[in-house]
Amino acid sequence: MTQSVDIPNLLPAVPEIALVMAAMVLLLAGVYRRRRATNAADVAAILVLIATGALVVWLPTGTLVTFGGSFVVDDFARFLKLLALTGSAAAILMSFDYLARGSERRFEYSILILLSTAGMMMLISAADLIALYLGLELMSLALYVVAAVDRESVASAEAGLKYFVLGALSSGMLLYGASLVYGFTGTVSFAGIAAVAKEPSIGLVFGLVFLFAGFCFKVSAVPFHMWTPDVYQGAPTPITAFFAAAPKVAGIAMFVRTTIVAFPGVLTQWQQIVVFVAIASMALGAFAAIGQRNFKRLMAYSSIGHMGFALVGLAAGTAEGVQGVLIYMAIYVAMTLGTFACILSMRRDGQMVEDIGDLAGLARTQPTMAFFLGLLLFSLAGIPPLAGFFAKFYVFLAAIKAGLFMLAVVGVITSVVGAYYYLGIVRIMYFDEPARRFEPMPRELGAVLAVTGLFNLLFFIYPAPLVDAASAAAKSLF
Repeated sequence: MTQSVDIPNLLPAVPEIALVMAAMVLLLAGVYRRRRATNAADVAAILVLIATGALVVWLPTGTLVTFGGSFVVDDFARFLKLLALTGSAAAILMSFDYLARGSERRFEYSILILLSTAGMMMLISAADLIALYLGLELMSLALYVVAAVDRESVASAEAGLKYFVLGALSSGMLLYGASLVYGFTGTVSFAGIAAVAKEPSIGLVFGLVFLFAGFCFKVSAVPFHMWTPDVYQGAPTPITAFFAAAPKVAGIAMFVRTTIVAFPGVLTQWQQIVVFVAIASMALGAFAAIGQRNFKRLMAYSSIGHMGFALVGLAAGTAEGVQGVLIYMAIYVAMTLGTFACILSMRRDGQMVEDIGDLAGLARTQPTMAFFLGLLLFSLAGIPPLAGFFAKFYVFLAAIKAGLFMLAVVGVITSVVGAYYYLGIVRIMYFDEPARRFEPMPRELGAVLAVTGLFNLLFFIYPAPLVDAASAAAKSLF
């Protein structure tokens, strides 16, 4: 007698399935064609990411669930998936000139980014602890390899090894936390955990702490930020741009969905942790960046601070707070990609330069690049009327409405401190004696810089589409 087998409805996972299958096809094509495949693989990877985004938009509206409730597609997932796909596609586009100058182009580069992006999408849609861990590892394993993709560079190999060792430690802590949560609730489903965990217990809080340790590592938040400056500085610059954008989106998605959906009954307990992490990250990002002379290392501390600002919205524990987080992440990705387009354009005599002093007098040698970089730095500092100001405005407003006045005050103070080193770079560009001119900016980098710069400059004119989309995405979690 044959038994019937229930086949899950795969419609919600079509974008992820299509992305992984396309990556496998590109991998086979690359192995077959070898060097001839590199240019085509990079272009094809961007087209695959665009097509995957179209599939995400094509999916039916509403909340879709599959794999026994482990995988959910709602407005929250759609919003962040499109943001992660945009970050990945922009990172590959920004890599064209850098890879073309290398002694050996590797077709695996863009394929690893595709596989990592598939892990991010899985992570964004994860609705239980097992799916969350699977998505996290799929994303991370590709990131470990891509950090060390430049085998001729000792710094790149060191960055990959540091990221791998510390990433393995954080994954172990997260897995231990997940096992504690399962042990004290009897389920791995976020909805099931929420139904059981209505009162805090010692075991559940311990599990939550270990879970948050893994989350903080993935978004490079204090106290698990230690890998960020070294990996950002050592990895190839296009990889650093990728690390600073798309994986942060997936990490924040994991942080938000798990806390809001799985642990609403212990909000007071996890809110204390998030408040501490947000304050520590904002403070470290503001003060530790002041003495940095390497631009990539400065951006590492900047990203730590910005993750702290994003977590201010999560600490509120409200739909308005989550909306602020989503708006913040969208604007953060735009600011970061534009800034790294400028860092990738800092090249003299065919060699990359990364020292902030190399920007001296840029306003006189390359005024357009100086204008857009200055614009993005003002936005990163949160100066109105640029987009970065509105990013901070929405998360601070949510914190104030939730009664977290001290958190908002600390956020404003650290914003002022952070403005010191951002404006210091602007001073160097506009008032120091000019250094030698950089090589002309490649078209791909110019396109990314123009789009992100104009987005930050003109956001205040018509912010409604992003604000409304973020509002709908936040409400889908509650």
